[in-house]
Amino acid sequence: MSTAPYTFLAQITDPHIREPGRLAYGRIDTTPYLRRAIDSLLALPQRPDALVLTGDLCDFGREAEYAHLAELLAPLADLPVYLLPGNHDERVQLRKSFAHHVYLQGDGEFVQYSVRVGPLRLIALDTVVPGQSHGALCEARLAWLERELTTCQGEPVVIAMHHPPFRTLIGHMDKIGLLAGAQELEAIVARHPNVERIICGHLHRAIDVRFGGTIASTCPSPAHQVALDLQPAAASAWMLEPPAFRIHAWDGERLVSHLAASGIFEGPYPFHENGMLID
Repeated sequence: MSTAPYTFLAQITDPHIREPGRLAYGRIDTTPYLRRAIDSLLALPQRPDALVLTGDLCDFGREAEYAHLAELLAPLADLPVYLLPGNHDERVQLRKSFAHHVYLQGDGEFVQYSVRVGPLRLIALDTVVPGQSHGALCEARLAWLERELTTCQGEPVVIAMHHPPFRTLIGHMDKIGLLAGAQELEAIVARHPNVERIICGHLHRAIDVRFGGTIASTCPSPAHQVALDLQPAAASAWMLEPPAFRIHAWDGERLVSHLAASGIFEGPYPFHENGMLID
């Protein structure tokens, strides 16, 4: 738990973990990148109160991949860690591999849950369409969300989901975005002004959009990023831009979201010495 007077919810997304020694897309070993992100998170001056991983935890949803992911998450043993599936995950195997994560073990088709992180309510919403890259929200998932929001009126809420419910203008990614249920979701969120943020993955970039009277955002990956090209016909491509994760801090009145670089860097150095500005 943090010692500051705030509540800190960390977000890592899209680590795309493979089996040890296997490369994602035949080119990148994602393992050291997730290790670096976890080390960076644990080195922050304020320790997060919880971590949520917003999907694409593994690359193919295989048992060996989830076993490797569990090993990589071991340094966070004393920190609440919340997982949700992305289009690269497999719900049944996720539940089996993380059987000790009680919040995952619902008896329904979807991996959805509502948990407390201090004064915050974290609601995880399942956008997965099995076997497809795009996402969707059906009537059942939307009705579940409406019920959950009704039960926590007055509480600050963060909704976590994999596919962002907005156009990003990155053409090839919008083709595999949330293709059903976005308008209905926006109407639900607009009816619940206590929704402080919608946090998403899938895009491997930091993007922020006004949505339903709140802010919806995506988060960079700890490894590879989607290339920033806003031409509708831009090629589907990724790059090794600097990785990052997000820290969402609740100060008692509003949620303040920060982008934290993944890695070890020089500093911090003081701007002043003995009360004087250094020349």
